[in-house]
Amino acid sequence: MSADTLMREKPKAESLAATMAELGRKAREAAAELALASDDAKVTALLAAAKAVRSRENEILAANAEDVELAKADGIGAALLDRLSLDPKRLEGVAKGLEEIAAQPDPVGKVLAHWTRPNGLDISRVSVPLGVIGIIYESRPNVTADAGAIALKSGNAAILRGGSESFHSSRALVSALQDGLRAGGLPEAAIQLVPTRDRDAVGYMLGMSGVIDIIVPRGGASLIERVQRESRIPVIAHLEGLCHTYIDGAADPEKARAIVLNAKMRRVSICGATETLLVDRKAKAMLPPILADLRKAGCELRGDPEVVALDPAAHPASEQDWRTEYLDAILAVRMVDGVAGAIGHIERYGSHHTDAIVTEDQAVAEKFLREVDSAIVLVNASTQFADGGEFGMGAEIGISTQRLPPRGPVGAAELTTYKYLVRGNGQVRP
Repeated sequence: MSADTLMREKPKAESLAATMAELGRKAREAAAELALASDDAKVTALLAAAKAVRSRENEILAANAEDVELAKADGIGAALLDRLSLDPKRLEGVAKGLEEIAAQPDPVGKVLAHWTRPNGLDISRVSVPLGVIGIIYESRPNVTADAGAIALKSGNAAILRGGSESFHSSRALVSALQDGLRAGGLPEAAIQLVPTRDRDAVGYMLGMSGVIDIIVPRGGASLIERVQRESRIPVIAHLEGLCHTYIDGAADPEKARAIVLNAKMRRVSICGATETLLVDRKAKAMLPPILADLRKAGCELRGDPEVVALDPAAHPASEQDWRTEYLDAILAVRMVDGVAGAIGHIERYGSHHTDAIVTEDQAVAEKFLREVDSAIVLVNASTQFADGGEFGMGAEIGISTQRLPPRGPVGAAELTTYKYLVRGNGQVRP
């Protein structure tokens, strides 16, 4: 490397380091203020932010159009382009999401447990904010609004690092969120966007221990792996959504048909989309109309030998197909021996995200619920319900697939910790 190159890179690195340090300083100050903020102030801020999203519709959609054009020029895939794109309906969904988060109970200051010791000590376990949350995500600009709002509701400051593809959209949405913060009398630095597309910013965030209290990555496997490998800060992991739907021999054929089509094709690019369909050999007769529905909707089918024999238009599935989160109109289909076969396949290939069974046999349903080790397990419902909004949380910033809490949809309540409040009357320990 030449001396000239070193001289150019050093100021760049110093500038980025200074930018990230300033974001951190402001976030810590804001977090201290937010921890004491009333729920009324937070609700006012969120409702004003929703109003700002609506009033800034043209500005936000113009920024998104710029992101979309740049993404197309870069050859982004159809599924990622769908995640990136906003329209008036989706933007209205963003505004409604802010209002729904505002309407949630305040997760801060809740008495989680209370007891009195024989010596008279009065002990309470009370929920408190985590502090500063660093959220790293890809492509979807609506995550900007959801993440900022959930952090605010839970009394946390947020440093957001969105995907470079959604940079202009996220910047416009953060401006609307900061309009809301001003209206609520809260610090603008409570929600900050990393103001650069420079990928090195992620590395700086992962090293900001003592400033950022928790990192939440939301994106593809490569992002999650990098964050888990490099972070010096605790991580709430959102791994890939390799979701399964299993049709049991005791399934209602019409329910199975409707659920599978919705679970795969309602929106193929979300983490709750079914990627593998498992079918009990006793339910084989139910499969042809289901496959016909999927093909009619534009879904490519990849099946095991039994499925291909049943439907020659299906492509033979490879071993990799059982391990793939397509995020596209592609579905792997496999025949199994009953619920035990389905559970075994899910345990071997699944990502512990979301899995569903279609059955009218209550005992089989309970076995599936008990033995499938996933964050979300459903009976007779589409995997596309794997969403904090559908759970009544208003929104979420990811589906945590880790074993330690939080697990499943991560909403405002999941972004709190707790402390113990102990009230005495002169007790001393013997």
